[in-house]
Amino acid sequence: KAAGGTRGAVLTRRGITLRVLLRDGLLEPARGVLSIYYLGKKFVGDLGADGTITWQETGQVFNSPSAWATHCKRLVNPAKKSGCGWASVRYKGQKLDQYKAAWLRKHQPNAPPAEEVALCCPQSLASEGEEEEMPEDEEEEATREGRAPVPEPTATKKPEERSKKQQCKNLAEPAGTDHGPPGKRLESKPRVPVRYCTLGTRDSARNPQTLVEVTSFAAINKFQPFNVAISSNVLLLLDFHSHLTRSEVVGYLGGRWDTNTQLLTVLRAFPCRTRLGDAEAAGAVEEEPRFSPPRPGPYYHGNPGVESKIAPFWVMPPPEQRPNDYGIPMDVEVAYIQDGFLTNDVLQEMTLLVEFYKGAPDLVKFQELWSQDQTYLDKLKGSLASRTPKDQSFTHILEQIYSLLKLSS
Repeated sequence: KAAGGTRGAVLTRRGITLRVLLRDGLLEPARGVLSIYYLGKKFVGDLGADGTITWQETGQVFNSPSAWATHCKRLVNPAKKSGCGWASVRYKGQKLDQYKAAWLRKHQPNAPPAEEVALCCPQSLASEGEEEEMPEDEEEEATREGRAPVPEPTATKKPEERSKKQQCKNLAEPAGTDHGPPGKRLESKPRVPVRYCTLGTRDSARNPQTLVEVTSFAAINKFQPFNVAISSNVLLLLDFHSHLTRSEVVGYLGGRWDTNTQLLTVLRAFPCRTRLGDAEAAGAVEEEPRFSPPRPGPYYHGNPGVESKIAPFWVMPPPEQRPNDYGIPMDVEVAYIQDGFLTNDVLQEMTLLVEFYKGAPDLVKFQELWSQDQTYLDKLKGSLASRTPKDQSFTHILEQIYSLLKLSS
């Protein structure tokens, strides 16, 4: 029995909740002591005396670290299945699962080490009805702050214990996991695009989100079978939408098809004002398969200039004699049409987009620095400069929209 009662006699990791850690003095209720970093986003929460978490951004209350982490991560990545709450949420900069391990060492010194429990018995990670979860890739708060994380003290293990633990790791880890240097957290390898020739015929077992390298028409000894022209207003609205958020954006393009000249002219853009993670709204947007490696957005630092690189592609259907083949993603050459003025529909869409993303956790902070001498707003203006119309009388309207952006972020 643990000192002071029977609470430690049979209590497993599942039974260790925030309330238990608060009651035993390992945590203290306070504002802003909880944080999550995920894919470049930071979320801050208050820890209540009753073990609840209040997200400062919206005031929403969550009953467990897993519930809060899952909610926040799905805003950024709607495909997220679980939040890995105890491994993702930090209390004053240190992961909550380390406080859970400290509680076990104090009250159940004969229990197996926390790391071994986590790897061999993943179901024991859940607490108080949380869904079962496995470790995942995250951005480290310690790395972002430029300091080394405090290592968790571990007991020296006998050789047979290490062997047993390694067997458990082999069972628990997915294929292709990169172990990396000893002592570092497990990390999954980044998704790497595959070559089209490796795909074969359609297979229901293949991941529909597989990335496929884009091919040029010259590489397969063909000419582009049609021409494409796109107006600068369309590019301006598309680029503007992409700059507003750290998350992926989606929309539709519309225009004219001339059968005589085989010319597709793109004249309108229709940005989808859909929050990632909003199941009802997202369901109304048709999601097309992603065939090519996504460019990392307008703030990708691999791009030396401020102007966004836009890369159109077309999926060429398979030949009639092989209908079960996958289509081939092809690079498309495009001609650009400089518009003479900004149309009202473009201005209205820009205003609606600013209103839609206002206050969102993934909204870009336009007053902050993008580079040493440029803010994110400067970056946006620089990228849109080549896409603005010849008529400069619309400059003051764009400046009004930029002012709205600064207020909203």
